Formats: sequence, structure tokens, C-alpha cells
Amino acid sequence: MKNIFMLFSVFFLCSSFITDCQALTTREELIAALAENLQLSTVNLETLADQQVALKNRDLCLAVIYKKTGSVPLWVTETGPASRAAIILDFLKRSEEEGLNPQKYPIGEITDLWTATTPAALSRLDTLLTYNLVRYIHDISYGQIQPLSADKTVFADVGEISFDVVAAVKHALDAPDLAAYLVSLAPAHKHYQGLKEALKVYRLIAASGGWKQIPPGNTLRPGETNDHLQLIYKRMLAPGIPAPPPPENKVYGPELQKAVARFQQLNGIEPDGVIGPQTFAAMNVPASRLVEQIIVNMARWRWQAHFLGKKYVLINIASYNLTAFKDDEMVLNFPVIIGQLQHQTPVFSDSIKYIEMNPYWNITPSIARDEELPNLRKNSRYLTNRHVRLFSSWDGDATELDSTTLDWQQISPSRMAGFKLRQDPGPWNALGRIKFVFPNKYSIYMHDTPSRNLFSRTKRSFSHGCIRLSNPMALALFALEDQGKDWTSEKLQSIFDSGKRMVIHLNHPLPIHITYQTSWVDKDGQIHFNRDIYSRDEKLFKALLSGNDKIVMSIDKTTVDPNDNLNQ
Repeated sequence: MKNIFMLFSVFFLCSSFITDCQALTTREELIAALAENLQLSTVNLETLADQQVALKNRDLCLAVIYKKTGSVPLWVTETGPASRAAIILDFLKRSEEEGLNPQKYPIGEITDLWTATTPAALSRLDTLLTYNLVRYIHDISYGQIQPLSADKTVFADVGEISFDVVAAVKHALDAPDLAAYLVSLAPAHKHYQGLKEALKVYRLIAASGGWKQIPPGNTLRPGETNDHLQLIYKRMLAPGIPAPPPPENKVYGPELQKAVARFQQLNGIEPDGVIGPQTFAAMNVPASRLVEQIIVNMARWRWQAHFLGKKYVLINIASYNLTAFKDDEMVLNFPVIIGQLQHQTPVFSDSIKYIEMNPYWNITPSIARDEELPNLRKNSRYLTNRHVRLFSSWDGDATELDSTTLDWQQISPSRMAGFKLRQDPGPWNALGRIKFVFPNKYSIYMHDTPSRNLFSRTKRSFSHGCIRLSNPMALALFALEDQGKDWTSEKLQSIFDSGKRMVIHLNHPLPIHITYQTSWVDKDGQIHFNRDIYSRDEKLFKALLSGNDKIVMSIDKTTVDPNDNLNQ
């Protein structure tokens, strides 16, 4: 009886083992399921290479990726997700730390499939990981590209960046340390990383309820009383503000005034300690809204160059400010004037190629047509009074004309745009004594200005788009310090005093990055929230959350043989 029982037990165990073995997915079954999951008809890839492929075409992207990588699972084995699959999922889950929207990645579906055992489910998991890895690599490397519904002015600084989906996956596959590779894709510079740290802080503040709204009232000056002083005091208990002692009465005292002045400084308001409508409004911005503002500005950094250079110039349009950095240390910091609302300074990166001393000002055809002509019709000496010379055209052999002899009432705007107007060097010149040129499609440059009084204004959007400098001499010395000659302020001054035009070409072009940052972290690690002078933030945040990204992907013509069937 005992022997019969043992034989029965052995038979049962063997039967169970055989059944379990038959239930396990084999590699061949997994590959077959993957091929079925990637069913796609023959495509003329020569045509696709010309037209480019949108990431929203998931099936096409996956078919191309798997065809080029061997038509085998990339992150999943027949026994389940491999270690690299876990790394991908972890980065997708933590994408919000980079200011990305984790809802754009189907984390829930990936998690549900994590313990799957059937070939169909495992192949589905592998393709989900691949597709969303590509999306993440793109988003963290370049930022979300121009959403279809977005206002063109909001995304004026974003181009249609080609993105090679196959190369992205291959780089991930070839990386010895996938986690380190994915970390390296985000901008590493202090401006982006500072915002990333601030995002953690303000998310915690928002999650804890933020701060109570302060009922706005009459302007509050030091020494005056206010019924809501306790609320103002609690609002000052924010990062970067020296904590004042609690007010003992309703009198607005000097310690709280000091904290308010610092708050104003961090929010782009004149730091006078007087609490007026602008300061009340800034105090009442919810913490959740500041979180959104940080996210928007992190996205802007991903659109621009991730490596800014060992030595570079940074213009922040939104703060009317120029800073210059060398070996990651800020060495210059001064105010600038930027474009008016109707002549917005564009966002882009380039390099300063040369400096022009005692420059000419070649007045653009649009300014000549829209501004110079109306003034000439009122006063025929309008040009000569400002040392502006008139030429028959923009051609090299154009003749100089006497602007006082023309009948400006008969000159049409289109004819006016054909003239060349050039202002001579001198103290009257609109460009001042020096001009910094980084040739670009926007015809934007930086220059000195005779209108020095404008730099004392809090709002400094007065130009036609170019950037006026409050301290051009300091920037010139910064740009020329490593150009092979002993440039000094005295040497530059002597050139200025000569009144003669001189062009200095830089042996080492100086990187310049023009940004639009409504929140940034300063050298002391304190975050600033500035006014949105061009009204871009809200539109951009809505676009980033829309889930309607138009991300363009490129496929090299050698990626797949155009005569191949993608099902093979």
C-alpha cells in the first residue's frame, strides 16, 4: 500500500511538472507573439523618410524599431521583465520630478502586465516599454515639441526637431548603465537642476495646503496698521525669506518690512517694503500655480542647448537681465532692455562672432517705413538732425541722397523701405559705442545705448527686439579676455574716443543663450518668480498638459530596406 502511494505521488508530481512546463512561455512563442503584435503592411520607407514619422503613429514607430533591432523582445524575456525593464518603469514613474506629465506614459497598464506569463501579454509589455521609453527619451532630451493646438507665439522658440527613434533605442540598449544614461539626458546645468530642486520644495508646500489668501486692501506702508498682518506674516514664511518675528500687534513694523522687501525682490517687484496691489497679488498666487510656473520653465530649458558652455552669456528676457558665467561661476550680472510686446525678443542660442566698436546703425526697412517716414513728412531735416545718411538702395553701389531735398509727402511706404538709412557713429548713435554680433535669422544683436536713464525702470521692454546693455564695457572685456591680446578698459576707451569704426573678430566665439525664464534659481540657490511679461506661461502650461504633442521622428533611409516586409 505504501509503495502504491509513493508511485501515485511521483506520478502526480511529474504530471504537475509537465503541465507547468507546457504553460511556460518559450522564447520562440514570445518572438512569434511579438511579430503578431507588430502586424503592419508593407510600407515604402523611402517616402516615409522624406515625410518623417509622427510619434503618435505608434504602430509604425514600433515596427521600424523592432525591424532594425532584430525583431526580438528588447526588455522582456520568456520568464518576465528583465532588470532594464524595471529601470525604464522607474524612470517613467518618476518623470514628474523632471516636470514631465506622467499621465502621458501608461504606467498603470505597464504595471498590470508586470507579472504576465502569456506570450501575448509579455510581447505587449515589451512594446509598451519600448514606445514609452522613446517618448521619455524625447521629452527629457528636447522637451515636448509644439503641440498642435498651441499659440504660435508661445512656441516661437521651438523648432520641429528631428528625432531618430531607432538611434534612441540603440543608445539605450548599448548603454552599460541604462539608469546613468537616462539621467544624462536632462540638462545638467545649474539653471535646470536648481528648478528641479525647487519643484520638490513647492510641491510639498502645495501638498500641505499652501498659504491662505490675504484680502487685498489699501496700500500698506511701514508703521501703518492692518487687520490681516498675521496672514502677511505667515506668507513671509516661505523659502528664501528671512523669517521675521511674529507681529505683536497690528502695526507693520521694520522686521516684517525687511521680509516683505525680500519677497518683492524674489518676485520681480520694486523692493521698497510697501505692500501695494502688485505685492498683494504676488502674495496671493497659490503654491500650486508656482509649481506650474516651475514646470513651464523646466520645459523651456529642455528646448534649448543642454550644455551651455564653460564660458557663456545668458540673457533672461523675462527678468530684463544679463548674466555671464565662467567655469560655472557667475562673473557678470546687470540689467538690459528687451523687445516691446509687439516686437518680442526671440529665444534661441548662438555664439558672438565679432564686436563692432563705434558701429553704424543700419535702420531696418520696417523701422524706416513705419517710423522714419512719418517723421520726415513732418520735418525734412529729421534724418540730418540725427546724423542719419540716406542711400538710394541697399546695393553696394548705391548713391547717397540729400534727404532734405526730397518731397517726402510723395514717397510711399514701399519706396521708403527700399532706401538704406545709416546712422553714423557717435554719441547720438542709437547703438551707442559698441555692438555684439551673433548672426541669426532674427537679425537680433546686443548693443550699447545713449538712453541710459531707461535702465532705472523696473519694466524695461522698449526695443524693437534687440538687447540694449547697461554695462557693455564689462561684457566686451569678458568676451575679449581670452582672445590673444591684452584688452583693457583703457584700450577700449581709446577706440571709443577715436570715433572710428572697428570690428574685432573673436578667435573663440562666445556662446550666448537668450531665454524666457519666469522662474529661476539665483547663485545663492533662491528661486525667483518673475512677471510673465509676454503672457506665455498659462498658454504653455495648458499646451503641455493637453496630451496633443506633435512630436516628429526621423527614420534614416538606411534604417530598413524599403523593399522589406515589416512583418518578416
